[in-house]
Amino acid sequence: MSVLFTKFGSLPSDKLLFLARISEASERYDDMALFTTILVKQRYNAAQEISIEERNLLSVAYKNVIATKRVSLRTLQDNVTDENKFICNDYRLLIEDELKHKCLEVLQLLKDYLLIQYDDKGDENQVFYLKMGGDYYRYLSELVLEKENKSEQDLQFFSKAKSFYSKAFEVAKTAISETHPTRLGLVLNYSVCCYEILNEKEKACTLAKEAFDAAINKLDTLSSDASYKDSTLIMQLLRDNLTLWTTELNANHVDHEEDDDDDDDV
Repeated sequence: MSVLFTKFGSLPSDKLLFLARISEASERYDDMALFTTILVKQRYNAAQEISIEERNLLSVAYKNVIATKRVSLRTLQDNVTDENKFICNDYRLLIEDELKHKCLEVLQLLKDYLLIQYDDKGDENQVFYLKMGGDYYRYLSELVLEKENKSEQDLQFFSKAKSFYSKAFEVAKTAISETHPTRLGLVLNYSVCCYEILNEKEKACTLAKEAFDAAINKLDTLSSDASYKDSTLIMQLLRDNLTLWTTELNANHVDHEEDDDDDDDV
């Protein structure tokens, strides 16, 4: 049990919310994750729903904790040389273990305290938490993507990422509008998972294009400035990904055709 939990774990929810806000402002995201986790459990045990702000604080906390570790892995990989590859490999395994632990931690929280409240609700909250589940299984999938001999658990990361995103998308299609930031953010991450993790590249392009086109057609229905800004930012990311992926796929098709021509010449 951490010193932080011992000192603050029994605080009432309003104090935990205050600490979560302060830790975010201080960029102490591990602390923020702990405070929001305790808060979620308190709310659940008191049969209370967490507020949108509390939900977003939880999401921001774990997103930043994981993002830091993902950046660390990329930086480490970029600095591997023949001379340091063994020590870098040992360090990489340590960081990967930390990342895996955090992903499993938030997934357990989702399963035991959050998704259980919104199962079959068919609302934006259910979409939000299902998307979170998909995100963290995607991060776990990234860790084992290059492994030659994947374990049963490794393969489950892939299937569960797909399952969470797919279910979230089905709920979103009837529960929230095409321009809603949660729906757009879901499609953005789902399409990335399809392209980079599941090797379903054509599906990734279809998801991104259809979501972008549908949102464009409904853009004039956005009423709040905050929603407009969030939605248009995600739409830009969808369009950027679609442009990149389409270019890559077209280039690959050309390469395959050139290879086929070479084979015919032989």
